[in-house]
Amino acid sequence: MTAKRVRPRPRPPAALCDEAGDDFWGPEYPPVARCLLTSSVGCFAEQGFEATTTRDIGTGAGLSTAALYVHFPSKEDALFAIMQIGHQRLIEALGPPALHNGTDRDPVDALSDLVRGLVCWHARHPTVARVCQYELKSLTLEHYREIVAVRKGITDTFRFAVSRGRAAGQFDVDDVNQVVRVIISIGVDLVRWYRLDGPDSPETLSEVYDKLVLRMLGVP
Repeated sequence: MTAKRVRPRPRPPAALCDEAGDDFWGPEYPPVARCLLTSSVGCFAEQGFEATTTRDIGTGAGLSTAALYVHFPSKEDALFAIMQIGHQRLIEALGPPALHNGTDRDPVDALSDLVRGLVCWHARHPTVARVCQYELKSLTLEHYREIVAVRKGITDTFRFAVSRGRAAGQFDVDDVNQVVRVIISIGVDLVRWYRLDGPDSPETLSEVYDKLVLRMLGVP
């Protein structure tokens, strides 16, 4: 009987390992689990969650098909871990205004930091961010609700910052919710087209987006 041929998949490319390496996942996961998460990100981004098999993830990490189950109960649990860590890293990138509401800071400076953090994070981690944006529907209902609650917290942070600026007379805003949706949307849209090896660095792009947002809000 002829053995079934398995389609080989390479290990995650160096660029993805730089984008979502050990430092990204944190010390709570052992090295093998981190490698599996990085492989999962690459597979989910390239093929989608449903089309990715545990064999794909294991092969991408240079491990056996069953390696994933040693560290994660299921493929969906690996996706949930990616979502949890990805959103937590975004919150950290947004800085003090996201953690402490920034009530003691100038509203313009506080919002600028949020916009720059949003843009820089999505530009530095476009593959992880793409999975976080496009695979929400693949989570279980319980996990979906947990991630949606985190995302609502991020949206509320921007809503608070824009509301403060409007109340202080520094932002010309008719509908805060509409403006917040626009700000977050243009940052998230980076995952669709941005490449780390492109002409603009994350820092350069964050400056451009910051100026656009402040101009949209009527800041001189």
